Amino acid sequence: MKSKILLSSALLVTALAANAQQSNKAYAITGDGTKDFLWMNIRQVDLSTGKVEKTIFQRSKTNFTMTDAASKKTIDQSFNTDGNIFASKDYPTGTFVAGAAYDRRSNKLFFIPMRMGELRWLDLDSKQDAPKFYTISSPLLKVSAVATDEANHITRMVIGADGNGYAITNDGNSVIRFTTGKKPVITDLGNLIDDEKNGGISIHNKCTSWGGDMVADAFGKLYIISASHSVFSIDLNSRVATYKGAITGLPGGYTTNGAAVDAEGNIIVSSANVFEGYYKLKLDDLKAVKMEGSDVVYNASDLANGNLLLQKEADAAKKFVVVEDLPKIAINTDNRVFPNPVTGSTFKVLFDNNKNGVYTLILTDITGRPLQSKKVTIVKGQQTETISLNGSPAKGTYMLKALDEKNQVVFTEKLIIQ
Repeated sequence: MKSKILLSSALLVTALAANAQQSNKAYAITGDGTKDFLWMNIRQVDLSTGKVEKTIFQRSKTNFTMTDAASKKTIDQSFNTDGNIFASKDYPTGTFVAGAAYDRRSNKLFFIPMRMGELRWLDLDSKQDAPKFYTISSPLLKVSAVATDEANHITRMVIGADGNGYAITNDGNSVIRFTTGKKPVITDLGNLIDDEKNGGISIHNKCTSWGGDMVADAFGKLYIISASHSVFSIDLNSRVATYKGAITGLPGGYTTNGAAVDAEGNIIVSSANVFEGYYKLKLDDLKAVKMEGSDVVYNASDLANGNLLLQKEADAAKKFVVVEDLPKIAINTDNRVFPNPVTGSTFKVLFDNNKNGVYTLILTDITGRPLQSKKVTIVKGQQTETISLNGSPAKGTYMLKALDEKNQVVFTEKLIIQ
């Protein structure tokens, strides 16, 4: 019996170690090495050590295929040393990359090359020698007519808690949402809005707030970490950007261009402009500490992995919450949602005997964390609205809340997703 217990313990330790290693896996966009600033390579990094583990794609050396998701046309390239890869749309990382997001569910690395107007992704499940890239163009990914104008460059990307990808331009005037399926749907949600409490530090200011990267938390918020060390939280429902403070403890000249979340919930940052390794910080104090022994050969214009900030706190909230502990929720029993349970990607909401006007429908998880919202206009005494689910929510119990124009709760309905 003792030997069985020891064996089970050993297996548990091994499993936990493997899970931690997987959670610390990240992807970095880098140059070729010290003193190289051409951000076109993709390397795998261990966030627990800050060390590069392997190269996934290296410019001028790695063969590839790239398929247009709309036309299905494929470029199959054995690298030609005479080709101009630095400005070519036919090269996956041509015109350089400063924004990437990793989707753990599909094992894809999404990115948007600068000055190109295309969303691209790398299929990390491909076992072939030549990595498989895919691309899709969109007029929503605006490209400036002036090459030196960096306002529309995408430098901040992440996969949110809702499973959708998000990208924000340098100037904060375009928040892009994209789905992560075979043919992503790209939506421009509009511009970011400065919180009145920001004290004059605007999300749109070039000196304080452009560049950098973005991470997401488990409660649905995004966090921009600008190249100049400013940190803003982003409420996706209102698009309000709230200034949280500036990162301290970084050496002179260290721009914060890459950011990812490690297995312990820390933020790891990298620089594209100096070769000083990685730094670690916590969201609550923003004090950066150098990761001794981290990689100093490659700079990194972006970091991407599948972890969310505050995941432990969200898990704890879900574990201990019970419906009886939510006294402010009055469950409506008029069966306004159908079908319920929801088995597809859409459901309908019935407005019956409600006043004409604009209503906001908010879908939340059982803890009250908002997942998506939609404004609807009621022009008759009875009206049915169709709601499409964003991404692929996990099976379980959710709440649908309707608010009137004064943000008063009109009704709340329990929703089961199967």
